[in-house]
Amino acid sequence: MRKNTSAKQANKLAETLVTRGRELYSTIFRAQSIHFYRLIGVAVFLTVFGIVMVLSASSIDSLKANNNSFTIGGKQLIFGILGFIALSIISLAKPAHLEKLSKLAFQVTMLLQIAVFFIGQSVNGNRNWINLGFTTIQPSEFLKMGMILYGAHYLSKRVDNFHEGQTWAKTAMWGLLAMAAVFVGSDLGTVLIMFIFYFGMLILAGMPNRLIIALVGLAAVGISMALTIGSSRMGRILAWMNPTAPDPNGYNWQAEHGMWALSAGQIFGAGLGESKMKWSWIPEVENDFIFAIIGEELGLIGALVILGTFLFLAVCLNNILRRTHDLFGRYVVSGVMIWITFQALVNIAVVLRLLPVLGVPLPFVSAGGSSLLSSLMGIGIVLAIERDNHAHESSRGRASLRPVRIRR
Repeated sequence: MRKNTSAKQANKLAETLVTRGRELYSTIFRAQSIHFYRLIGVAVFLTVFGIVMVLSASSIDSLKANNNSFTIGGKQLIFGILGFIALSIISLAKPAHLEKLSKLAFQVTMLLQIAVFFIGQSVNGNRNWINLGFTTIQPSEFLKMGMILYGAHYLSKRVDNFHEGQTWAKTAMWGLLAMAAVFVGSDLGTVLIMFIFYFGMLILAGMPNRLIIALVGLAAVGISMALTIGSSRMGRILAWMNPTAPDPNGYNWQAEHGMWALSAGQIFGAGLGESKMKWSWIPEVENDFIFAIIGEELGLIGALVILGTFLFLAVCLNNILRRTHDLFGRYVVSGVMIWITFQALVNIAVVLRLLPVLGVPLPFVSAGGSSLLSSLMGIGIVLAIERDNHAHESSRGRASLRPVRIRR
């Protein structure tokens, strides 16, 4: 009798969980626009593809370090699951609620970045990680979202004061403050990405031409000064500019072997998991140079598919941007679009030796829980904005279908 009662309770609990799961799925994913589904489809594809490639690229390093080939790939899978949970929750938020939380998001992420100075951990010369014991986080990845949200909030509230230089100066000041906090940790690559997307967002918002020219000049001076700080940074630049020159410090080692991996892949690739360069020939192969392994294992066709997927992601984000009428939403979508698109292009350009090594991960694909989580959270915010677009579009459609009473 007790067994039957327990079985009935278990079945009832299972039915309840299934019902709640269906309701949650319906709430999050059903009855949305085609732009919503396209964006989430691209995010799912890139994340799943990234987990597979991280598992392949990191298998040898994981085996050497932990006697387990699945350590790094397993962590990436866990962060991918957590990322999609965060994406689903954030996509349910109202843009007005996100705007209210924008200042808090910037403050919290800035405090985390400042905490790096006191409790941070250095990796390859960059002090931009916090060790939590069970894992490490990179606050600068989350600070990107804080910058976009607060910058969008500030601009949307002062749209009537765009003719005043003070408006743009204050907006730029917050962004430069965040970049300075990251630069102190010697992560110039992340600072460059922040500069591109933040001031790209300001330019799309309508920054006057005279300020854009002044900003470009300031950036040129700042980057030149930053490059002179630290002999290794300037050494990498000179090695990139003179690839055939003697290289006793091995600055070109990573880039050269990345090109060898791409050339070995030819058109169709050596096959998934068959990379030779991942056998400790390329440092950080599952991170900054994972595109080289994609080219080696999947060939030119696989590399072009990934490049095309990121371009399609940019088109999806641009379509949502064009559909968004709320100023805060427009600024947020433009910031996320520039951030993810340009970071992907910079990473690929580094592997192709079009740029010097900057230490920038490939969004969704490179190993790194902080990078994957922040990218998926950014997509979740855009999905929340598109959900709101669709809701307003549907309400307008229902209003237009209401029967009109004719007075006689």
